[in-house]
Amino acid sequence: MQAFIIGFGIILVAAGIYHFVNPAFYDPIMPGWFPKRLANAAGGVAEIIIGAGMLFPDTRVVATWAAMALMVVFLPLHVWDLTKPRPAIGNHYVAFVRLVLQLVFIYLLYRGARGAS
Repeated sequence: MQAFIIGFGIILVAAGIYHFVNPAFYDPIMPGWFPKRLANAAGGVAEIIIGAGMLFPDTRVVATWAAMALMVVFLPLHVWDLTKPRPAIGNHYVAFVRLVLQLVFIYLLYRGARGAS
């Protein structure tokens, strides 16, 4: 489980950096009424900080709980995207798989945080 948490942390840091490298990538995922630039920057910063925390033993448990919470916060965006006529990434099948993966990640992060506590 520790390998998953560290790997997930690395992915979060990379995804957080990508928020700043290619912010337009995330625009279609967010509803039109969202403050896209602010939400994109906040998500990127959160992913970088939380992901980095998952890499260090002293902050790993707290950061894993935070990663789980972040995935829960992002969950409505994936549900919203699935209900659109044209999902942002791929088709409805891809959007559904992404939503299921999000739920799996939430579960695994929960197990990892509980097991390490």
